[in-house]
Amino acid sequence: MPTKNPLIEEKPYTNKTALIIGMARSGQAAAKLVHAAGGRVLLYDRKKGEEFEYLSMLADLEDINWHLGEDINPLYREADFSVISPGIPPTAPDIQGAVEAGLPVYGELELASTLIPCPVYAVTGTNGKTTTVSLLGDMLKKGGFLTHVAGNIGYPLSASALLATPDDRIVVEVSSFQLETAITFHPTAAAVLNITPDHLDRHGSMEAYIALKKRVFQNMTAQDTAVLNQDDALCAGMAEGIRARVLWFSRKNEVSQGTFLREGQIVLRASGAEKIICPVEEIKIPGQHNVENALAAVALASVAGIPAPVIRHSLRTFPGVEHRIEYVREVNDVWYINDSKGTNPDSTQKAVEAMQVPTVLILGGRDKKTSFEALAETIRLSPNIHHIVLMGEAADVLEKALRGKDIDSISLASSLEDAIYQAKEKAARNGAVLFSPACASFDMFNNYEERGRCFKAIVQAL
Repeated sequence: MPTKNPLIEEKPYTNKTALIIGMARSGQAAAKLVHAAGGRVLLYDRKKGEEFEYLSMLADLEDINWHLGEDINPLYREADFSVISPGIPPTAPDIQGAVEAGLPVYGELELASTLIPCPVYAVTGTNGKTTTVSLLGDMLKKGGFLTHVAGNIGYPLSASALLATPDDRIVVEVSSFQLETAITFHPTAAAVLNITPDHLDRHGSMEAYIALKKRVFQNMTAQDTAVLNQDDALCAGMAEGIRARVLWFSRKNEVSQGTFLREGQIVLRASGAEKIICPVEEIKIPGQHNVENALAAVALASVAGIPAPVIRHSLRTFPGVEHRIEYVREVNDVWYINDSKGTNPDSTQKAVEAMQVPTVLILGGRDKKTSFEALAETIRLSPNIHHIVLMGEAADVLEKALRGKDIDSISLASSLEDAIYQAKEKAARNGAVLFSPACASFDMFNNYEERGRCFKAIVQAL
């Protein structure tokens, strides 16, 4: 495969065999990367081949051997190392089998990061990651860089490594799942946007979750930059022990170095100088949470050397991302809003706070063992949420939390389609229907993208 990436052209995996466990998007991209770097690939998944799309993308590549729905044990003996997709926990039997067989186990992010020839800007946190990396990517592109936006956003980092040159820039959304297997991952600059309870069903405790988020900084030096939210106590506490220089962002206070608000303007303060970027009211994407995302993106863009006028233009024109407070359609004077990326209570709280008209809220999905109490209180205090439709596995838990706050305008739905039709009947003229589940999608859908597209398709058919 032709490439301009010198790290791949060196063929570092010649005479090496990789056992790639998990054959979704990340696994397939990792297979192509190892192959391009000279390696042999054993591609394994418990699912049968007919359950996968896009297998033809790998069909013409030599030294890729598929083992789908087979016994994995003989493959351990053939491999030199294994690569796992972020959706597979390190405690899974197939992964433990690799460990017991003495194979090094690398995550797809870790594999890809060793073959990236250009600066990398990483963003993690509980909420706002996709919006922030997309906005930062827009700033870098407008600043003249060929920019790859990759990672947890849905485009594997391995796919970016295949295409990247030393003159490019990569912006990567990093999840706690990916950080579980990060060993040498070393971004030029990295931001932690916020920390609230999430994925505790996998990580076990808040302490473990916070430690994973901080791991994004573990290989940084004094030449690198960490960007932290000063308004979030858990984020602010991460500054201790970081070797990188720290830039702060704050919506509430001025900071010594970083980005903040003054008299309704975004201000960048760095290297002893201040620059006014733009008025907050000119930011195109709505919501106070997106002001925080913008502040983080501005700080990271400044590290990349993007001029203030370019940053300003991006803030004024960037339209937002799919599945995040995304306007879908107006039907009978009611706006339908897709916030399928609201996969935890804190994210849905921000969507609720962004609503400015009478709103019916659709909640529910798979419970990730996080508390819904704060979300219920936010709904109770909101002047705009006048009815809630509940669906999915978490419906009973959500109903208990809501009724505990004396919220009684609740109905239960058997499916997403049923929920939309119930919301349609309850919606007020010149109001909105907000689909922001506060839960994972896996009870009904493969991922939040599929769930969001299903919502949009049903709404388009109304």
